[in-house]
Amino acid sequence: MRSGIVTGIGDDCAVLAIPRGHQLLVTTDFTLEGVHFRRDWHPAAVVGRLCLTRGLSDIAAMGGDPIAAFLSLAFPRSLPQTWVEAFLQGLLRLANEFRVTLAGGDTAESRKGVVADIVVVGSVPIGEAILRSGARPGDGIYVTGELGGSSAAVEELSARRRIHPQHYPRLFRPLPRLVVGRVLRQRGLASAMIDLSDGLSTDLAHICEASGVGARILAASIPRAVVGRPGIGVDLRVALHGGEDYELLFTAPRAKRIPGRIAGIPVSLIGQITRGQRLVLIDENGAETRLHPQGWQHFSSGRSAR
Repeated sequence: MRSGIVTGIGDDCAVLAIPRGHQLLVTTDFTLEGVHFRRDWHPAAVVGRLCLTRGLSDIAAMGGDPIAAFLSLAFPRSLPQTWVEAFLQGLLRLANEFRVTLAGGDTAESRKGVVADIVVVGSVPIGEAILRSGARPGDGIYVTGELGGSSAAVEELSARRRIHPQHYPRLFRPLPRLVVGRVLRQRGLASAMIDLSDGLSTDLAHICEASGVGARILAASIPRAVVGRPGIGVDLRVALHGGEDYELLFTAPRAKRIPGRIAGIPVSLIGQITRGQRLVLIDENGAETRLHPQGWQHFSSGRSAR
C-alpha cells in the first residue's frame, strides 16, 4: 500500500498519514453524464480515467503530490455491470500510473444518468503550494503541451463524424501534468498556476482575478493541438476557449529561466501579466482586441458533453 495510507477500504473512514512538514491538499470534482461525457462517445474506461484526471490535475496545479482518491459513484439500475467494471479499470490504471490509492468511496442508485464524484487528497511542503493569486505585472505567461485537442474531438463528435481515439489523445487519454507541477514548485519557478480544465481564456481570467492583474496574450504563440488524420492544427478559437486539455497555465517572474521542456513536456511562453485587469489578445498582425472568457461555465446555456 502506498506510503501515507494507514487504513484504506474496509473501515468507516480511511486513515491517512501526512508527511512531516507538509500541508494537506483536498480537491473534489464531479463527472456527469451529459455534461462531461456521453456514453455513446466515451468508452467506460475513458470516463473512469477522465474522472480521476480531473482531481489529479488540480493537485498538479498546486505543485503537490497525490496520496489517495475517494470515489462516489451513482448509476441507473439498468446500466450494464460491464460498464461499471470498465469505468473502474480505467480509473485504477491511471491511479497505478501515479501511485495513488483508491482509499474509499460509496455507490448508490441514480434515477437518471451516471454521476461520479472524485475526491483526491495530496500534500505539499508547508508554504509552497502554488496559488492562483501570485501573478505580478511583468511575469511571463506559460502553458504546457498543446491546446484545443479535447474540444476539437467533441466538435467532431457533435457533427456526427467518426473519429479515431489515437488521433485525439487529450479526449480519450487525458493525462494530468503532475511531474511538471512538482518540478515548477521544487525549482521555485511559478508565481501562480492553474490547470486548463475550463479553457485558456477562462482559466487565465481566474488567475488574473485572483491576482488583481491583467494579461496580454500573443495569438501566434499559443500552441495548438494537431488532430485528426491527416493532422490539422485546431482553430485559434478552439485553442483559446476549449476545455479539458488538463495542461498547466502558469506565470513566472521575468528573472526566472523557464526551460522549453519540463519532464519531456513542451512549455510555451504566450504572453505577459500586466497592470490593471484587462485581458488582451494580440493577433498575428499586431492588432489588439479585448479577450473575454468564453470557456466552460456551468449553468450557461447550450453547452454539454464537452
